[in-house]
Amino acid sequence: MVEKKQPKIFHWLDKLEVSLVTGLLGTMIIVVFLQVFFRFVIKGSLPWSEELSRYLMVWTVFIGASIGAKQGAHIGVEALVSMFPAKLKRFCIILAGFFSVVFCIIIAIISFKVILLLYKSGQLSPAMRIPIYWAYMAIPIGMTLTSLRFIQATLNTLTMLREGERYQ
Repeated sequence: MVEKKQPKIFHWLDKLEVSLVTGLLGTMIIVVFLQVFFRFVIKGSLPWSEELSRYLMVWTVFIGASIGAKQGAHIGVEALVSMFPAKLKRFCIILAGFFSVVFCIIIAIISFKVILLLYKSGQLSPAMRIPIYWAYMAIPIGMTLTSLRFIQATLNTLTMLREGERYQ
């Protein structure tokens, strides 16, 4: 997808998302490597490593979903939509963007309610003994970012259509 001039907040968000995903994946690789090293070389284990790597993966997936939405990498039926006339094509793009944003917002709201329950319960993670809601915070944060990115991607695609660029 061709990038258009975007507000400064999106430039800042781009850098933040990529930095977070890079840092989370890098940390996860180190933690998994240490676990394998300890298990097979030292013949011991790090009981917290599997839990940490799982939480890092969850955070990576939900923040990465935002990056995917920005790049238009999520599932779509582009072959069918590209055969439509321009007005119907715009309608389909707006409709898909609308449903994607609504879905993300619903998931964010429901997950935030779950986090409030987990916060009130005081539940801790089994191995690391951190508040469990920290792991679950990836869902509302990721879905909120993804909804913003779906709005951005929809507007970018509509702008490209309006300017007569090839729809991808």
